[in-house]
Amino acid sequence: MIAPKTIALYAVVLAAFYVYLSIRVIKARMAANAALGDAGNPLLQRAIRAHGNFAEFVPFAVLLIALAEMNGSPVWSIHVLGTVLVLARLCHAFGISREPENLQFRKIGMVGTFVVLIGAGLHAVIGAGL
Repeated sequence: MIAPKTIALYAVVLAAFYVYLSIRVIKARMAANAALGDAGNPLLQRAIRAHGNFAEFVPFAVLLIALAEMNGSPVWSIHVLGTVLVLARLCHAFGISREPENLQFRKIGMVGTFVVLIGAGLHAVIGAGL
C-alpha cells in the first residue's frame, strides 16, 4: 500500500476554496444581517448552498481519490481526477452563486463531480484487486 501524496496537493487547493466559500457565506450573512438561516435573501441562499454542496461532495471524492492512490493507481490518473474535481467544483460554485443562476456551469460542475466519484471509486476497487 502506498501512502497518498499526490492527492494532498488537490486536498490543499480544495481546502483553500472551502475557506473562500465559508468567507463568502460570512460576508453574505453580515450583509443580510442574518446570524442564522438565510433571511429570505437569495444571494445568501446561494452562498449557503454553494458552501454546503461543496461540503457534501468534496470530502467523499477526496477520500476515494486517496484510496485509489493508496491502491496503486497511476499518478497521472490521480492528477486527472484531482484536476477534474477542482475544475468541477469551481464551475459548480460559479454557476450556483449567480443571480440568475448559470445552470450550464452548475451542470458541468455536478457532472464533473459525479465522473470523479465514479472514476475514483473504480480506480480504488480495481487497484485493490477486487
